Amino acid sequence: MANKYGFSFSWKRALGVTAAKQKFARETGIPTTKGGLEKKIGSSILKLLFGKK
Repeated sequence: MANKYGFSFSWKRALGVTAAKQKFARETGIPTTKGGLEKKIGSSILKLLFGKK
């Protein structure tokens, strides 16, 4: 939803979805965002190919 007059509303935040995703990511080490997941998979592939550095 677009910001209007300095007010924004997020139904995900209101229902606790955001906090639940953050808690899951911290406890498991698995990112819940597309970018975070791509970064983690990419770094894992590089470690497999070139060894741990």
